[in-house]
Amino acid sequence: MIVARYYNNKDVRIEEIPKPVIGPGEILVKVLASGICGTDVMEWYRAPKGPRILGHEITGEIVESKTGKYRVSQRVFVSHHVPCNQCSYCLEGNHTACETLHKGNYDPGGYSEFIRVPQLNVEHGVYVLPDHVSNDEGTMIEPLACAVRAQRVIGVKKGHTVLILGSGISGLLNIQVAKLKGAQVVATDIDEYRLQKAREFGADEVIDARRDFYLSAQRVIISAGVPQAVAQAFKCVDRKGVVLLYAIPNNDIKIPTVDFWRNEITLTSSYGAAPADLKEALDLIADKKINVRQAITHTLPLRRIQEGFRIVTEAKNSLKVVLEP
Repeated sequence: MIVARYYNNKDVRIEEIPKPVIGPGEILVKVLASGICGTDVMEWYRAPKGPRILGHEITGEIVESKTGKYRVSQRVFVSHHVPCNQCSYCLEGNHTACETLHKGNYDPGGYSEFIRVPQLNVEHGVYVLPDHVSNDEGTMIEPLACAVRAQRVIGVKKGHTVLILGSGISGLLNIQVAKLKGAQVVATDIDEYRLQKAREFGADEVIDARRDFYLSAQRVIISAGVPQAVAQAFKCVDRKGVVLLYAIPNNDIKIPTVDFWRNEITLTSSYGAAPADLKEALDLIADKKINVRQAITHTLPLRRIQEGFRIVTEAKNSLKVVLEP
């Protein structure tokens, strides 16, 4: 079968490997759509772990099943990371801290024609798509679930002013989730195209991040992995407010220690999504409460994945790139 193996952002190679063979309790899924995640182009994070077959936002069709839970021909979203549901983290509701979740994956990765879904993922990470949810829309379940979890972690609620720094795909999803919760949303970016998209996706106010600005926000979500966004977050967070590292810069951050202490600011982070978040994200998409269709700006065949990586890396007039093997 055809796969795309990542070496670095400018070297993603189309290769052929044997199709996976499934065992008891497993399923074989033909990949129908696979989203390119912003973390996949974080070269400083990905390249040292390469070469490898990336891709974790997939929808597909079950073509072989050795479990009674799912049958051939069902269209599904498959989660790459699943928790054990038995460790102390899971039992306390902190599923994304689970060691099993951090180590697990499907075989070989979403940038391929077929994936083998291990038994644990079959049990806790497969979601049947409703007929009216398209394959491309299904790839947005995992990115949306990350935003759902993040805002649950920091307790976004009605009456909050939420500042979202960065209006790429992660920022736009966070805008919509915050608006659903009844928050007032201010979004920033340095690109006019993305500022316009922030308006279209519901931001109450948009600000060019190159401007010197100030506001008082109860919650600040950093969706741009640059040091300037971190500095702006601390400048704009209200007393007793929360700053969330949703995206991370490629270096250590500086914290204004006195303000952090005197104003009792909370700095936290959010990684991934738990099964409950994925189910909620699927429901939000199926019920059309979150607009993901218009966030998909490019669809390409798997063989053109290098072009897709270029589009995502350049971050110009694009939001989400989806590959259709």
